[in-house]
Amino acid sequence: MALPFLNGATRPKDHLLSIDLGGRTTKAVQLQRKGGRYVMSRFAVLDAPANDHSPSADLLEQHLKAICQSFDTKAHSVSLAVGVQDAIVRHTEMPLMPVAALRHVLKNNSKNYLQQDLPGHVFDCWLMAGRAAAPAAEKSKVGNSTPKARVLVSGARKQLVEDMQKAVKAVGLTADHIVPGLIGPVNAFELAMPEVFARDVVALVDIGFKNTTICLLQEGELILSRVVAIGGDKITAGLAETLGISYVEAEGIKVGMPMEVQSNLEALVIPLGRELRASIDFFEHQQDKAVSQVYLSGASARSELIVQILQAELMVECKTWNPLAFVELALPPEQAAEIDQVGPQLAVAVGAAVAAF
Repeated sequence: MALPFLNGATRPKDHLLSIDLGGRTTKAVQLQRKGGRYVMSRFAVLDAPANDHSPSADLLEQHLKAICQSFDTKAHSVSLAVGVQDAIVRHTEMPLMPVAALRHVLKNNSKNYLQQDLPGHVFDCWLMAGRAAAPAAEKSKVGNSTPKARVLVSGARKQLVEDMQKAVKAVGLTADHIVPGLIGPVNAFELAMPEVFARDVVALVDIGFKNTTICLLQEGELILSRVVAIGGDKITAGLAETLGISYVEAEGIKVGMPMEVQSNLEALVIPLGRELRASIDFFEHQQDKAVSQVYLSGASARSELIVQILQAELMVECKTWNPLAFVELALPPEQAAEIDQVGPQLAVAVGAAVAAF
């Protein structure tokens, strides 16, 4: 699934640098495609630019230079994943027409389809097929109305997209794709667990720094997505406050020694579980299908206790998953030793790469 905000066909490529511009850390992976295989030769996890807002072109350029210095790369193309604070992803119904025409319609009349005026934005669309498209198809049969399509729409500020392109060009690369980070885990999950993706009804939960995303998948289709304004930062900051310790100490305890502070952690994680449960309840009511599994990614998903707390609140089996399950690893020895710990954080970056190949 690609929603790249950029017009025009992309050039064939063998190597790609994919970057997840996270709230606290930036995650980057270097992938090569060899026929039907994907090979990862390096990854990097760096502190994100210290900025409460989207970084300027100059700040982003400096950050990209730091990332490139971490790689001995043969890649000329880069795929950038944009965080949920900078990109919207919505389902809607639109007239059945080519994607280029849908983009134009949204540019001129976003409020009609997205219930929000979004001037100065660029859009991309993904035409849904099968089950997700069925309601729109049924409606279009009534009378002689224009045929409708179920469409997944993404949008981002045009200035942000142009700043990203400018920064990428300044470091000697080409912005091949700029995609909403929310779809990254979906893309990676499709290749990492193809049978589950195609057959089951599952929820993908990615616990980010400021926000958590949940994507409800039914037999290979993204039916519903939602952003919850609770992330790892709120959990860590709450732990630091209640225990009277530093943020860094709280982060280490959250992942490394969670049983020491189980009751404190439960009080902080349960509100997230309730929000996620509300999304699952809404999905199950609308689709008349039960979610069978919840798959977790993100740095906080490394905590077994957080997974257990969420499972108790959601009343659905929760587990972490490996977004690199379909990727061959050709990492330097020091990175090979770290990859099991870092892997859950790379779902967005890996999925953004898949969109671009």
